[in-house]
Amino acid sequence: MIMVDRIVAVHAHEILDSRGNPTLSTTVILKSGARGVAAVPSGASTGSHEAHELRDGDQKRYRGLGVLKAVKNTNSSLALVTIGLDPFKQRELDDQLRIADGTPHKSKLGANAILGISLAAAVAAAKSAGIPLYRHLRQIFAPTLRGYKLPTPLLNVFNGGRHADTNLDIQEFLVIPHNFSTFAKRLQVGTEIYHTLGEILHADGLDTDVGNEGGYAPRIGASEKVLEYLVKAIKKSGYSPKSVGIGLDVAASEFYDERQEKYLMTTDRRRYTAPQMIELFISWQKKYPLISIEDGLSEDAWSDWQSLTRRLGGDLMLVGDDLFVTQADRLQRGIELGVGNAVLIKPNQVGTLSETMDTILMAQANRYKVIISHRSGETTDTFIADLAVAINAQYIKSGAPARSERLCKYNRLLEIEEEL
Repeated sequence: MIMVDRIVAVHAHEILDSRGNPTLSTTVILKSGARGVAAVPSGASTGSHEAHELRDGDQKRYRGLGVLKAVKNTNSSLALVTIGLDPFKQRELDDQLRIADGTPHKSKLGANAILGISLAAAVAAAKSAGIPLYRHLRQIFAPTLRGYKLPTPLLNVFNGGRHADTNLDIQEFLVIPHNFSTFAKRLQVGTEIYHTLGEILHADGLDTDVGNEGGYAPRIGASEKVLEYLVKAIKKSGYSPKSVGIGLDVAASEFYDERQEKYLMTTDRRRYTAPQMIELFISWQKKYPLISIEDGLSEDAWSDWQSLTRRLGGDLMLVGDDLFVTQADRLQRGIELGVGNAVLIKPNQVGTLSETMDTILMAQANRYKVIISHRSGETTDTFIADLAVAINAQYIKSGAPARSERLCKYNRLLEIEEEL
């Protein structure tokens, strides 16, 4: 059935994200009375090729992190070009938003301003049609997909890097309960392991306060020690490393020194060349149930990524986040060069829902695995949970099973699974 409705009002206001920093909440209202709301997340560890997040820069207010400029752009320039449009024509809507900005990385009006309208319009359209958001997204962007599959959660149980005040260089250590038939069971297993890990750390006299994404963040003597703790927690929880794997978000760009051309890992007191980093990953893969490495090398080290993929691409999921930044042109380059085999999807890295979907569809057409992801600065918006189901993403990354802005995504997936 072809639906028709019109946007009659757009309004954004400033809210706070999970780190207490400003972001936008945007509302789109349709002629039918349907109303869609979307809150825009923000990253701490960001790739240099991401779409531009517009901040005020006024140091007298929120340390320069206010988003009143983005709010103003939403309520003026962007509202003018979207009022009267049909929200069911998402690509047309997103094209108008991009044209209004007119810059490659949405630096004039702000990708955060643009994304808020893009997502809120989709939510409003789903409500107008009287169907769940995941079904609406499927109908608009991937109508040929058959059936619905729930993703496997990548649970960030140990925070480091830019996500915590700790000495760990590696940003995330994840548990991946992959060998279970339902999302509910996978979440249960991951949560049990998370709590067991806390008990083990506490027994060893380590801090069990959590980082930005809900994972534990104690200071620790060596990166590999975390892997040992994870295996211990998996086994003590009554599960096998064959059923629960381990993942890393190395975020290598954050500690890559371009001048020295080395990765400076202060935790381990080592300086690694790219070949040495690859050998390190190979040694860990042999000793631990490692099944995924995200951003294992720097974001523009394409030839080194080729080497990494040749060495480990047949055994591990090699995920591009800062490497691909949810942008189809960078993913296309990766495909052509044989780089990686999975892509992390963050809508605010590119700025519109349609461009996000283009990257997802390109990945799926080329057999790259898809991981839908949150950001470190999150809200209680659950859009990405519906997005993961809409496109049958293999994985979702929404942090530890802790903190409401993380749990709301997992709880939404439980709700969807029950409904399906």
